[in-house]
Amino acid sequence: MTSSQRWSQRNPKLFLPLAAALWWGLYQTLIPLSEALVAALPVARDSHLGGALQFFFYDTPKVLLLLTGVVFVMGAVNSSFTPERTRALLAGRREGVANVMAATLGIITPFCSCSAVPLFIGFVQAGVPLGVTFSFLISAPMVNEVALALLLGLFGWKIAALYLGLGLAVAIVAGWVIGRLRMESQLEDWVRDMPRVDAAVADSRMRLGERIDAGFASVREIVGRVWPYILAGIAIGAGIHGYVPEAFMASIMGRDAWWAVPLAVLIGIPMYTNAAGVIPIVQALLGKGAALGTVLAFMMSVIALSAPEMIILRKVLKPRLIATFAGVVATGILLVGYVFNLVL
Repeated sequence: MTSSQRWSQRNPKLFLPLAAALWWGLYQTLIPLSEALVAALPVARDSHLGGALQFFFYDTPKVLLLLTGVVFVMGAVNSSFTPERTRALLAGRREGVANVMAATLGIITPFCSCSAVPLFIGFVQAGVPLGVTFSFLISAPMVNEVALALLLGLFGWKIAALYLGLGLAVAIVAGWVIGRLRMESQLEDWVRDMPRVDAAVADSRMRLGERIDAGFASVREIVGRVWPYILAGIAIGAGIHGYVPEAFMASIMGRDAWWAVPLAVLIGIPMYTNAAGVIPIVQALLGKGAALGTVLAFMMSVIALSAPEMIILRKVLKPRLIATFAGVVATGILLVGYVFNLVL
């Protein structure tokens, strides 16, 4: 336990406002600090390189600060949402209602696509219907608190709310469709044959100091795992921001070309990153004139249909069910892209 954690345990009510004030103070220095760093370099501010460097120097601490703050708060709040408790909330629920509940739980539970196999096995053992399980597995990585907080901080509440509604709709409808197809036979045999277990409800009574510790643990676990993807995403975004002509980006990701949305989905699927890593790329694409629906389709495909997640899920699903899952989700994402390019 670090000295800051020991102090927060002894003074939890004082620690929180001081930490919030420090976070806000650091956040306010980001623009002048990034401009000062570029000015200190032998680079013209209005050059391609100057613009790319300012984007990188500004967005890197901004995204990391947003991510750290959100993960800390949600880690403290989510300390009672263990996998066992989540399974207990979903087990025995009627399909339809359960799909909505599962997708909503995916927003507030701290699980990502890396947790796909153990979560999937746990849900099957607890008797959660297959379609409901998929609603959760789609929503948890795609519509999580990190994605929403970063979208809110970078683009405002309208874009964040739009993404929330779209992501929930895709997760709910895709899970319901998969449930209607009755594809339980497409689970790997060893998964189907596992004995059912009762989903125990974890005790959620924790003191404030313990919840602060849970927040620190989430920051170490999540930020420690995703920061390389954040740097990679911001570096790509900085390159797009500084060097890619607006006319070129608008031509391949604009609203006029019918193939822009499926192309964005196909580009997104092989990428291995998460919401924190892809949002800086999204920011740069929108700044260069890419259409909102196309960019949202790209972002959703990166997070919900990544090739590594498909490989992980192959351990528990047969190829036909993986293909059905990918096809249903991709169809929903394509519809989202086309509809919003049409109406916005």
